[in-house]
Amino acid sequence: MINLLKSLAPKSLKKFIKREILKTSQVNKPRYNTSLVKDEFTLDCTIAYNKYGGYCTPFAAQQESVVQEILKGNVYEPETIQYIIDHCGNGDVVQAGAYFGDFLPGIAKNISTKANVWTFEPSAEYFRCAEITIRINNLKNVHLFQVGLGEKKSEVQLQIETEDGRLLGGASRIIDSENGKFVPIMIEMLDSMIPEDRNISILQFDLEGFEIPALKGAINTIKRCKPILILEILSHNDILENEWFKNNILSLGYKISGKVHNNTIVTIQHNN
Repeated sequence: MINLLKSLAPKSLKKFIKREILKTSQVNKPRYNTSLVKDEFTLDCTIAYNKYGGYCTPFAAQQESVVQEILKGNVYEPETIQYIIDHCGNGDVVQAGAYFGDFLPGIAKNISTKANVWTFEPSAEYFRCAEITIRINNLKNVHLFQVGLGEKKSEVQLQIETEDGRLLGGASRIIDSENGKFVPIMIEMLDSMIPEDRNISILQFDLEGFEIPALKGAINTIKRCKPILILEILSHNDILENEWFKNNILSLGYKISGKVHNNTIVTIQHNN
């Protein structure tokens, strides 16, 4: 054997050794081959990257536009993220709902070193994905809470699947219905979650029609900090015609000042 090894060229020697090892070594093969069995404990996800960092994207929402963009290496709502970066100054940012953290790397890596991001996601699946997104990017300035935002502390039902079995993904919503699949979630007031010594410069809500209740629970923070409000409401009239919004937000001097992506921007108008 030794003489044989000496006679082999280096490349041939490597091949010979590999072949002999495979002959004598025990190779453990999987006993079973199977696809992932879905259950409530197993997180099914895909890790993807864009210029801001890495993301844990939920398999349940793989067909949604936000996930598709990130899987392609793109940024979803780049104009909204850039607007927040450009206008947050030295203050903190409130971003809800977190979903799987699609906004978090872009915001958290580009705000003041003294600023924090406060973000909220009631869905257990998406909360877990957002946690992983935070870990992938080592975001030390992000505070993530597994709650929804509303006007009072309560427990409600979140619809995650329609009656015909269609997964709602990022469109999961709080509605009064008996049809479909629901999971219990906790609701908290933003005012009870943000320390009073923190200055909030931007408050961004993407809450699937639950923006007004969330604003009600944030009214003390809004009065104290006068943050820019970025609300995913498709029509300006949705909020302009709301009596509570007129009496409690517009009365503070807020005006609708523009739109970015599908978000309405509401800012304090200072008199010159």
